Amino acid sequence: MQNSIVKDKSYKFALRIINLYKFLTENKKEFVLSKQVLRSGTSIGANIEESLGGQSIKDFFSKLTIAYKEARETRYWINLLTDSKYLNDSESKSLLLDCEELLKIIGSIQSTLKKKTRNC
Repeated sequence: MQNSIVKDKSYKFALRIINLYKFLTENKKEFVLSKQVLRSGTSIGANIEESLGGQSIKDFFSKLTIAYKEARETRYWINLLTDSKYLNDSESKSLLLDCEELLKIIGSIQSTLKKKTRNC
């Protein structure tokens, strides 16, 4: 699975999250919430990468599930940063759209995998 869409999108999203972290710490002097969003936002791609190297379908699914949970957590932190006025709506909108897209892709992979494993 060399050219994985979810792998590429999660990596690009992680880069955006790193830039968000830099913005929050340097411009807004926010260090607690920014660290949380950095951890969860970069963990999505790391777990997807691990899933692609999974030793079994169960291992693959497990790591993918962790990536999904991390994406949900990241969405939470972005919403919290927006509602607490560290980010304005326009700053967070694109990040939230990318996060939702990752959630949909990961969720779709999980759903397909569940159907395939039930039929075996």
